[in-house]
Amino acid sequence: MSARTAYDIILRPVITEKATIVSEHNQVVFRVPLDATKPNIKRAVEELFSVKVKAVNTLRQKGKTKRFRGRPGRRPDVKKAIVTLEEGHSIDITTGL
Repeated sequence: MSARTAYDIILRPVITEKATIVSEHNQVVFRVPLDATKPNIKRAVEELFSVKVKAVNTLRQKGKTKRFRGRPGRRPDVKKAIVTLEEGHSIDITTGL
């Protein structure tokens, strides 16, 4: 897998309060495309960050219906990947790549 392909799979890290809490359990949360698969996510993370991935869990979050200037609109659907790392490996997402 090329670095370009890996960057296409890992869109951005999710930095929220909940994502910070799971980082204490050696997990990192990333936003990924809707068509990304668990094996592709695992290969991309291992290549980009030079770590060993233990497991990948994914979830699809449906977009909310919101109003903008009185008109109904819809936020896009998103897919998140919760990546569990092997013991001794870590990713510091605050420093960037």
